[in-house]
Amino acid sequence: MKKIFKWLLKIIGSLIVLLLIVGVSFLYISPQFGGKASKEQIEAYGKTGHFENGIFLNDEPMEMEINCHSVTQMLKETMEPDPNVSPKVDIKVQKISRESIQQKLDSVVRITWFGHSTLLIEMDSKKLLIDPIFSQYAAPHPLLGRKRYNSQMPITIEELPQINAVFISHDHYDHLDYESIKKLKAKVNHFFVPLGVANHLKYWGIDEKRITEMDWWQELSWENMEIAFTPSRHMSGRGLGDQSTTLWGSWVFKGNHKNIFYSGDGGYGKHFAEIGNKYGPFDMGIMECGQYNKLWADVHLMPEQTIQASIDVKAKRIIPVHWGAYTLATHSWTDPIERVTREAIKMNIPIATPKIGEPIYLKDSTKVFDNWWTNF
Repeated sequence: MKKIFKWLLKIIGSLIVLLLIVGVSFLYISPQFGGKASKEQIEAYGKTGHFENGIFLNDEPMEMEINCHSVTQMLKETMEPDPNVSPKVDIKVQKISRESIQQKLDSVVRITWFGHSTLLIEMDSKKLLIDPIFSQYAAPHPLLGRKRYNSQMPITIEELPQINAVFISHDHYDHLDYESIKKLKAKVNHFFVPLGVANHLKYWGIDEKRITEMDWWQELSWENMEIAFTPSRHMSGRGLGDQSTTLWGSWVFKGNHKNIFYSGDGGYGKHFAEIGNKYGPFDMGIMECGQYNKLWADVHLMPEQTIQASIDVKAKRIIPVHWGAYTLATHSWTDPIERVTREAIKMNIPIATPKIGEPIYLKDSTKVFDNWWTNF
């Protein structure tokens, strides 16, 4: 019996060692984790005013209480999530043709939501792709995440026409996807990213001449469009030792005809009013709404806060995003859209709730969207 016990211990020990070797090897070998900043870059980040001891900082403290109670509660919710944490059937999306996107829209502004926080903004004859993730998993490996709600996308990357620019809000896997960038890099003219994120793109083979890094409140004119990178209250990181080593934020797009704000990820804070006062009002606010929890209330907006943030930035109309594609929290998958819709009605904020792949024309402010999520 002792011999059998020792034999079992050796097998278990060997398996643990093997798993550790595989895990560590994956961390160091897989291109998913991207590149790292040089010593010179880190020194330059220190001059921004929001970078200390190797990490970027929020303007307002971000509290995430880590103790026995919170960890126990998080584990309990993870093991026993809401019964409706994901749809019971595959979500059918609205298909888009390459030909429809190839049209040059000058005075017409069209926004198409691809689920979660991926959007195509067509304005001033340009095509802007926001936080593109077309993969089935928002994780470095399928074993580390839940599958996407929809097995098909409105259009594949291969079918997309040439894209003028890609804009990234931060480097978390549900916003910066290696597989998608790898397929997109040949058909994107330029990439706009927060400080530090260019290292990932360069590591993945994109020429640095095609990348522009931006700091909070930095502005630039690009092809007759005014762009600004603005703050959010969040964090970043793709591996075990790179938390908050790259910046995160939100984007302002001011074209010839319309002014659009994209919130990126982040909790509620004073920055929304500051953005609204400096760049608002906005014809459309694309606002985060989903993957929240009281345990990390400073990291993501609660649906009711989404509406308050929309008021703060002076958005005339909003599209709630960061929901409808992946389960990254334990709430019902429809909780974000149900709560934000109720709050929008209460606060008299016009809201657009398109199907995945359904275009929104900003000139058409009267279009009524149905509650499509109730079908799934």
